[in-house]
Parts: sequence; structure tokens; C-alpha cells
Amino acid sequence: MNPIDETIAAIAPLDEAAMRDARDHQARLTKPPGSLGVLEEVSIRLAGLAGHCPPPPPEPAAVAVFAADHGVHAQGVTPWPREVTAQMVANFLAGGAVVNAFAAQVGATVSVVDVGVAADLEPAPALLRRKIAPGTADMTVGPAMTMDEVRGAVGVGIDVARGLVSDGYRCLITGDMGIANTTASAALIAAFTGLPPDRVTGRGTGVDDAVHAHKVEIVRTALARHGLPAGEGADPLEVLAAVGGLEHAALAGFVLGAAALRVPVVLDGVIAGAAALAAAALCPDAVGACVAGHRSAEPGHGAAITSLGLRPLVDLELRLGEGTGALLALPLVQGAVRVLHEVATFDSAGVSGKDAERP
Repeated sequence: MNPIDETIAAIAPLDEAAMRDARDHQARLTKPPGSLGVLEEVSIRLAGLAGHCPPPPPEPAAVAVFAADHGVHAQGVTPWPREVTAQMVANFLAGGAVVNAFAAQVGATVSVVDVGVAADLEPAPALLRRKIAPGTADMTVGPAMTMDEVRGAVGVGIDVARGLVSDGYRCLITGDMGIANTTASAALIAAFTGLPPDRVTGRGTGVDDAVHAHKVEIVRTALARHGLPAGEGADPLEVLAAVGGLEHAALAGFVLGAAALRVPVVLDGVIAGAAALAAAALCPDAVGACVAGHRSAEPGHGAAITSLGLRPLVDLELRLGEGTGALLALPLVQGAVRVLHEVATFDSAGVSGKDAERP
């Protein structure tokens, strides 16, 4: 059995008995039932993931920023030069990016995974050099990746998830970096949801109307070139190979790896959403490990998390990527679980419930 199939075989559905216990426990806590809204459902799902109530605290947390370049950049879908990918990786490693600031605020660690940067990166303590290829090919001309490259990148994501969990991390956070990766994300989301390109293609780094219209056409061209959406039964790895990025494939593996180990993974924005669609297509039960950290300003992200059946915890019109939105949501995820561990029940606190007899 290959590593991808082996990982998928280890993924099981959420434990219904544990979720029932969590619901019952929430109902006994010293608060009105349902008063914590979406956070109650998060705690219930994480109990189902762990297989018992209360689930283990989702801490410490680690962000893995998967970085790669994209051949579709040659089609003029962004004004940013391709070299920015490598330059931003250096910024992450130096601690100067927003992801570093937000991670420091919530006590998470940051590592960068070079799965496909089109440059040779200098060694650094937080850099994992796992390059499969120096970027993808232009998806409007041919497949973005070979099948071997896709499988290799998915395997990288699985290995990174396993390594972080082995190191003691109990909550994983998706991060990404790659100039032109919102174009590939839009193509993947259209391919997996069946929505038209103009519904799922956003402005990425803030392109003007003309470039945005061109970007929509590039996504449409790529989908037509590869006969996507391909309908039910399409091989998710083939879809990734056709229009995805190396970081998308690695992030899909990251989600699968977390799910197999029953560890929650907080999803960031549109790149993570596109990758999670691929992971869900490979194994629907993998979604049980996912928490939607936020809703990105990118239209494709809303489509992705709706398709996945997830509710975002934060909606601040963010569109940075890197893992920033997921990091802002991390304290909410941790707080949801802390409630199950620390809040007293009506009985233990000697507090009368709403149905208590009145004199």
C-alpha cells in the first residue's frame, strides 16, 4: 500500500458516541444551552475527532507554511514578480511576516516547507527542504504537474503532519506562500464544486478590473484545456495535476495526515480551502479534522467552505494567506475545548437549572 492509500485507510468518521457525550455535557454546563453558538459545535466535533469527551486541548499549535511557485504566472495573472515567493520565504524565516507576528501572539510555532519554490533556498532552522520541483508548469498549456509530482507533494504534506504530531503538536494550522496561487486555487475550486470561474476567481493580491477579468479567462481556459469539471468519479489527484499547485497537493496531504492521526487542522484561506476540497475528494471523512478558521475575502473561499460543510469562525475580509486568519481563530478553537474541561456543571456548582422547582 502506498503512503497516500495507507493514510486514507487510517482515517475514520467522527465518533458519534463521543459527540453525543459532548452534547450532553454542554447541556449540563452553567450556561444557557446553545449560548456559545458555533463554539459548542466546534467542541462537539473535536470530541468526535478524539473519540472521547472532553477532547485533548488543541495545543501546542504549529503552522506549516507550504511554499511553491506557479507556471501560470507567465499568463500575467498578477503584477507581483515570481521572485517574491522566495523573498517572502526568507521573510518568514527571519520572523518578519504577519504570520510570525500572529503566531507569536498565540504561542504557535512557524515552519516553512519548500515544496516547490523556483529558487535555491539557504538552509535555516525553520525551513524544511522538501522540493518536489521548482514550481509547476503553465496549466493553460498542459498539466501543471505530473502524477509523480502530485503524489510526491501529497506525501510531503502527510510527512510534515506526522512529524509535527510526533514532536508533540496537537493542533496543526495551514499556511501557504506562492505568487499566482489564487489562480490555481480558483481553478481547483471550480473543478471540485462545478461553479463557474467568474464565481470563484477573486482579486488575489488586489489586481485591478482588467487583470481580474483576464484572470477569470485564464481559469476558464485552463479548465477547458483539461476537460474540467470532469464530473463524478474523477480522480482527485488528476485534478490536482491538471490545475493545482505543489503547495495545494502538499496541503491536501497535510489535512489527510492530520485526520489520520485524529489531530485537528485549522484551515486558513482560499489556498487551504482549495486543498481541503482535494483532500475531501480523496477521503470525505478527512473533513472531520478540519476547522474553518476564517472566511477569506476571496469569493472562491466561501464556495469551498460551503461545499465542505464548514462554518468559519472569523470574518474580517482578510486575503493575506500565510496562515494568518487561521491563527486569529486559534484561541477560539482552544477556548471551545477549554469550556468542556473547566466549566462547572449545574450540579457541581450548586446552581439551579432553568427547570428547577421554585418555592
